[in-house]
This record gives sequence, C-alpha cells and structure tokens, in this order.
Amino acid sequence: MESLNLHLEHLRFDGGDSEGEEQIFKSLDGVLQALAEDKHKTSSLIAESDVLPAFARLLQSNPLCAVKAAEVLAEIAKNEEMKTHCIDAGLVPVLIPLLDSTDQEMLLHVGRAIGRICYDNNDLQEQLVGAEVITSLVRIMSNYPDNEPLVRVNLLALSNLADIDTAKQALSKTRVAEHLVHQLRAANHHEKVEIILEVLHTLAENDALKSQLVEAGIQEAIVEILQRLQDSSKPEDVCSLKAASDLIVSLLLGDSNCVRMVQLGIVRQLLDLLEQHVESGDVSVQHAALSALRNLAIPVANKVQMLDEGVGQRIQMLLRSEMPPVQFKLLGTLRMLMDGQADAAEELGQDPVLLHRLVQWCDSNDHAGVCGEANRLLASLLRHSCSQEVVKAIQEAQAMKHLVSMATSEHAIMQNEALIALAIASAVNLEIIKDTFKEAKLVQNIHKLLQDESTGPEVKYNSIGLLCSLLNSGDLRKEAEEDKMKETLEKLCGHINGNVAKQALMAVQILNEEHRLFEP
Repeated sequence: MESLNLHLEHLRFDGGDSEGEEQIFKSLDGVLQALAEDKHKTSSLIAESDVLPAFARLLQSNPLCAVKAAEVLAEIAKNEEMKTHCIDAGLVPVLIPLLDSTDQEMLLHVGRAIGRICYDNNDLQEQLVGAEVITSLVRIMSNYPDNEPLVRVNLLALSNLADIDTAKQALSKTRVAEHLVHQLRAANHHEKVEIILEVLHTLAENDALKSQLVEAGIQEAIVEILQRLQDSSKPEDVCSLKAASDLIVSLLLGDSNCVRMVQLGIVRQLLDLLEQHVESGDVSVQHAALSALRNLAIPVANKVQMLDEGVGQRIQMLLRSEMPPVQFKLLGTLRMLMDGQADAAEELGQDPVLLHRLVQWCDSNDHAGVCGEANRLLASLLRHSCSQEVVKAIQEAQAMKHLVSMATSEHAIMQNEALIALAIASAVNLEIIKDTFKEAKLVQNIHKLLQDESTGPEVKYNSIGLLCSLLNSGDLRKEAEEDKMKETLEKLCGHINGNVAKQALMAVQILNEEHRLFEP
C-alpha cells in the first residue's frame, strides 16, 4: 500500500504542468488498480488521506484528467462507506455540470458517480431534480440512444428519481416517453426490459406522462413484449411478463386507453400468456394478466369485442386453479365481462362446469374473498340474463341457496345484488325454486331484514320487491301471512324514505287482495 500512499500524495499536491498531468494519470490509474485489488482497504486510505477535495479541483480545472478522475470517483462511490466522504468533499455539485459534456465516456463515469453517491438519499435526489438533472438525463438518452452502457446508467438514474413528484413534473416537460418506448422496443436483454418497465410503471402514475406514453405507442410496445416472451419459462422473462401486465393495469385508468389496447389485440396476447402459465402455476403472472383483463373489460365496447374473441370461454381454463388470488381475480374478471351482456350471461349461466366450481367456492370457508366473489358472479348471471334456463341451471346446480344466504350478508352491496337476482329468478321461474326458498327460510329472512332498524333503505326496498314476487306462490304467501309480515309492512308505509314507503304500500295491497288461486 506504500505505492498507493504515494499516488494519493501526488493527487493532493498536483502540479498542473504537462509533467504533472502525466503523473496525475499514473496516480489515478494506480488508485483504480488498488481499488480493484482491495476495495475496502483502499477506500479507508483514501478517506484518511483527505484526497477527495483534489478530485473536485481536477474535475473543474483539468479537462485532460477529468474523465479519468470521474472514472475513479465512480469506483470509489461503489463503497457504501465512501458516499458520505464524497458528499462532504462537495463532489456532487461539481459533477452535475459535467452532465452537459459531449464526451460519452465522461457522461458514463459522471452518471455512475452521481448515481452511486446519491443512491437512497432523498435529500440529495431532491437537489439533483432541483439542479435540472432530469433534463440532462433525457437529453443524453436522446443524443446517444445506441450507447448501451450510457443508456443503462441513465435508466437507473431515472428509476431512482422517478418516485419524486417534482421529477415527474420535470419529466412531463420532456420527450422522455417516446425515448423510453423506443428503448423498450429495442431492448433485447431482460435486465434492461425490467428497468424500463419499472420506470414506466412509476411514470404512469402521472396523468400527463400517461397520456404521453400512450401517444408514444406504449400499447404496441407492450404487445410486442408479450408476443416475444409469452412462450418463455425463464424466471427473468416471467418477471418481465408480470411487469408488463402490471403496466397495462396502470395505463388502463383512461377509457380511451382501454379501447385502444383491445383494438391492438392485447387481449389475445394476455389469454395466450395465461394459457402458457396456468400449468406452471405461476401465480404472479396469472394474477397480473387477470387484473389487466378485468380493467380492459370495463368499457362496454370492450366487453363486446372481448366476448367475441372468446374471452369468456378461454378464461375458464383457470377454473381448476387452486390458488385463491387467481380464483378471486378470475371471478371478478368474469363478473365484469357479464355486466350488461345478456347473451354472454345466458351462455355462461348454463355452463355446468362453471356452476359446479362456483358452488364449490361458495361452500368454501378457506377464503372469504373467493366465496364472496363466487356468490356475486352467481347473482350477476341471473341479473344480466333474466333467463328461465339460467334459473333452471342454477337450481339444478344447487346454487340458489347460496344466493339466499348472500341476501343476509353483512355487506349492503352484496345484499342488494342477491335480492335483485332472487327477485328476477322469482319473476321468470318461481315454480321450480319455491321449494328451495321454503327450505332456506327466505320469507323469514326477508322479514328480519325489514324489521331490523339498521337495515339500509335500499336493502329494504329490494327486499320488499323480492317479497312481492314471492307472494305469487300460495305456499310462500301463506308463510308471509303466518309470520305476520303485514304488520311490519304497514309500519314501513310511514318510512322516511319515500321509495321504501311506496314499495311497502304496494306489498300491503297485494296481501289485502282477496284470496286467488295459487299454485299449491
């Protein structure tokens, strides 16, 4: 280490003439070699020698030695313990202006040095943004798009800074979106793909940047990634597929983005991706792809096209999944697809395999979320199909009792969905389900909901609507009379909510009608 001490001494007291510059180069090379041989011991000697201020002088006043000095600093900053020393020596403010250089080697080493010194330091990162480093990073990526090491350094820097709100604002005033999309399309290494996707996911949190990404063609770039990697089982490619699917979810918060992505054929790619990974059981990819499909299914125009492309059928390959997160997302996606789509609801509502699996999940106590979503999908199939055949199929699958239980759920949304579904089922095919209603004590459960003062007005309104349908059955009407339902309804005629009061009055009038011929 004696030679290292001599090199450090030369650097501290450099001359500045041509002979001195030659010695500086030798000393800088000597420090680099020492760092390669023993990083920790060399770093300790550098810290003790107080040589770092000399690097600041070299960077500012010695252009011939500045590139080599920046390279040495980048290596010194690899050591976590040296970061504070670099900061105390005032090196960061000296390094920042060098990002305006046209020397690509200088930009590479300066970028590495700044990135390593400022990593995981929020205060310094805020200072970098304030010093307009963002503009420099985007300009470098624009000017030297084919310099892979330099692009990587810039991407890592953006990854570290992109979480800062002021950085997002600064980026929204640049052309970073088109540069990142270009780099994503050109990326042929998984690490670069992952870094870019991570940056894009963060930027997509900003509405202005999200719009710029869409305009730059991010949808097409994601489709290309899915096409390129969907057949791969390599862990690194699986990570990229998940990141791409997560990015789709982030981008889908605007309806126009949703429609554009479906038009580009991304649904087919996501379905292919699911099929590739359903056997391997990769939960993260399946979950991410299903999240994307669910969000894509929100616009009505997309539902129609997605159903035409066979999503409802192909997605059922996941019915055999034993992974609750996948089951939960699958059910939510199917429910979103069924919303307002009568033909699709009628088709799926008669699918014995689907109904059998739904009943299994409704019976399960292992995962409350899956159980709840299974019930909600059953209700959705009835509500959107309004079909006698669907009522018959659900009854044959012994699933109707689960909707009766759902009507007494502690969640008002689920209660209302169940009550509406049961009312529709009663209106279109009461004859085949009345015995199930009797066994499940549906009339008595409705009465409890109406008597309970904590029951919300919407639930009471829908409960009475269901009751009115049930009164078309002589047996169920008799149960209502025996349970003294009329007294409760008469009280509700004075309910503060006008809709509830009108509904209650109508039910009372039905009960007051003279005895008619009912089915036994």
